[in-house]
Amino acid sequence: MGVPFVMCRNIKMLFNFEPPVTEAETRAAALQFVRKVTGFHKPSIANAVAFDRAVDEIAASSATLLRSLETHAPPRDRVEEAAKARARSAARFRSFDPA
Repeated sequence: MGVPFVMCRNIKMLFNFEPPVTEAETRAAALQFVRKVTGFHKPSIANAVAFDRAVDEIAASSATLLRSLETHAPPRDRVEEAAKARARSAARFRSFDPA
């Protein structure tokens, strides 16, 4: 029996946005993924090369994947999606308010 995979909340969906995702956004998602997998926010000097290589490889694979995907759905609006995310966050954290 395998361990369930839990998605990191900081990794954002990157597909089907207008304007399209940037290289910096793809790299940021890859960095968050490698941080989640390794448990390192910042690797030690001994692990920095492997850590950075993993980020580079995942960013490159993600960019290839995003370029290859097709959809008939209209592109998402970045401003609208950001507003929805802020509303979800506000509702989630409001539920933890001890007052």
